[in-house]
Amino acid sequence: MSIEHTPAGESHRAIAKFAGVIGFATLCSRLLGFIRDIVIARLFGVYIYAQAFVIAFKIPNLLRDLVGEGATNAAVVPVFTQYSLKHNKEEFWELANTVLNLLLVIVASITILGIIFSPVIVRLIAPGFIAEPQKLAATIKLNRIIFPYILLASLAAYSMGILNSLRHFSVPAFAPCLLNISIIVFALIFGEGIKGLAWGILVGGVLQLAVQVPILYQKGFRLNLFKRFTPLEISAKQAGITKFLTGFKHPEALLIGKLMLPRLASSCIYQLNNFVDSIFGSLVWIVGEGGVAVLYFSYRLILFPLGIFSTALSQAILPTFSLQAAGDNYDNLKRTLAFGLRATLFVMLPASVGFMVLSWPVIWTLFGGGRFDFYSARLTAQALFFYSIGLCAYGSSRILQSCFFSLKDTVTPTKVAGLALLLNVVLNSVLMFPMKISGLALATSISGIISFFVLFFILKKRLHPFSARPIFNSFLRILAASLGMGAVCFFLAQKKIIPLSGILGRFLNLGLVIILGLMAYIIFCFIFRVSQVRELWQWLSRKKI
Repeated sequence: MSIEHTPAGESHRAIAKFAGVIGFATLCSRLLGFIRDIVIARLFGVYIYAQAFVIAFKIPNLLRDLVGEGATNAAVVPVFTQYSLKHNKEEFWELANTVLNLLLVIVASITILGIIFSPVIVRLIAPGFIAEPQKLAATIKLNRIIFPYILLASLAAYSMGILNSLRHFSVPAFAPCLLNISIIVFALIFGEGIKGLAWGILVGGVLQLAVQVPILYQKGFRLNLFKRFTPLEISAKQAGITKFLTGFKHPEALLIGKLMLPRLASSCIYQLNNFVDSIFGSLVWIVGEGGVAVLYFSYRLILFPLGIFSTALSQAILPTFSLQAAGDNYDNLKRTLAFGLRATLFVMLPASVGFMVLSWPVIWTLFGGGRFDFYSARLTAQALFFYSIGLCAYGSSRILQSCFFSLKDTVTPTKVAGLALLLNVVLNSVLMFPMKISGLALATSISGIISFFVLFFILKKRLHPFSARPIFNSFLRILAASLGMGAVCFFLAQKKIIPLSGILGRFLNLGLVIILGLMAYIIFCFIFRVSQVRELWQWLSRKKI
């Protein structure tokens, strides 16, 4: 029985199972990412090489999102999922090879151009670096070395998209762990130099792709860059050109391209939002020294719950959305959407409150030491506090975007992303003067919250009738439980529960506060009758997750 015809509860359990696999893998990746960031922070602080790394790595990440992960979620997964239902395996893999041919040509061209024009790109993204020749030169050098990473990462993202459309999530989800391991190992080997970071990224990109290849072959994929023709079908003189051209033609590939174009614009706008923060953060004379690194380290913590839960859930829920939309089963689609939003609130609201209450102990415990001094920790904690205000909106927007993608509407999220970019620029320009680096983080949160509400009301109108009352009721109950948890965490953070000093004492005390806060949250959820706790308990007791 296909998912679109299953009872809502069964499909929700399937989504929860897939999201659990992806979430666990993402948890491993994020933990390794924390270790990576701790190593970088302690080696470089928020000063010259840390800032060079943030800018140099951000540029390939933009392009990776444009032609890799962003395109995968918006176009590859919905099209491949529906195509697999209507065609045999040979036709499915024919489409996969055609899209691969196009991807290789596009990304290889971008990589070459990026290496050539790195000096121009870095000056545009971080104009504040122009006044500091050493910082500018280090960023350009690092950017040129790691630019080929976008080719490796895009191929890895495409492989993930194919496997996800075939309902295989585990190996692609664990692949990013290899990137973090590689960066950690090379950074420790090379020490206080940028070569270790660069080579760690490149080797990690190779590993991310390589680990997925055996699974693709197991599923039936065979690399076939050009179609084969017999001599009877076409003359030898024309064979080479025809093989080459037909290797890039497929009706569904055209559909993927049409869906990708708005998503490319949307991803570009989303990344431009990050670049806007980097541009403003590089203005040392306004926001202070180390702004781009401060924003990087604080937002990395925000990405922890987003990656573990929201990204995992939106990735796992997308094939279900796509199947339900393809079957015109909009009642189930609306129930799945409500389930996704309520589940996101259940995790993101307490995470937001927890980060706001514990911003200083979290930053000082994780990164404090070495070159990461009191100045670095103070600014990073302030940025984390204001980024946390928009955490719930960031996560919920990903669920809404997945629903739009399943409806083959990539234009609406693009328009809303454009609105968010405009708001972010205006708010950054206004808030950076009175609030310095904290103003940039607050601007991102405000624009994210407004974007969520715009997306929600557009989708609510599209799916009319769609009642928001159950979601709003869940929000109020979860908010009450989260505030209760926040009060407990605030009180405990003022105490030194375990009488130990040094790094070990900080880690143990913070860990105990988080554990007790989590227990308090669960208790408050029962007090305020948050339904997700009962549902979670039922799923666990049935052992179907």
